[in-house]
Amino acid sequence: MPVASEPPPAEPSAPSGWSETPLRVVGGVVACWAGLLAAVLDLLFATWAWEVVKGWPGGPVKGVVGTSLAVGGIAAVVVLTVLLARFAHIAVGTRWAVALPALPWFVVIVAGGVRTAEGDLALTGDNLLGLGMMVAGAITFAVLGFRQLVAPPVR
Repeated sequence: MPVASEPPPAEPSAPSGWSETPLRVVGGVVACWAGLLAAVLDLLFATWAWEVVKGWPGGPVKGVVGTSLAVGGIAAVVVLTVLLARFAHIAVGTRWAVALPALPWFVVIVAGGVRTAEGDLALTGDNLLGLGMMVAGAITFAVLGFRQLVAPPVR
């Protein structure tokens, strides 16, 4: 006759409530700062890469260098944006967490297109790489935010 075994002990539940709140707040602050840093790095790369492309003499070499920098820069922005959104969602644990890195990113990117009092401008209208990176990052944040909002709740 088989002997009935005892049920396995229940696993301890994860702490909830006020004990997680400070950790979630810190995660949200880190996500905001990471969004800000990502936008600054995007602007620096876009400006540098556009100057590199403009400095090359015409011909196929300029096309290859420009295309490789554009594809690499846009791919890097998409990957970085996905990582930021995923980190924010895990660190904060809410659906709206994707907005934490997205808002500072948008503010810095828009500020990069505004001329300063000295006449400096990070993103010029002829910087196609910068404009492509802006569009790629904005669309990626929008898609990730939409996916978080329409996803069924986790129970």
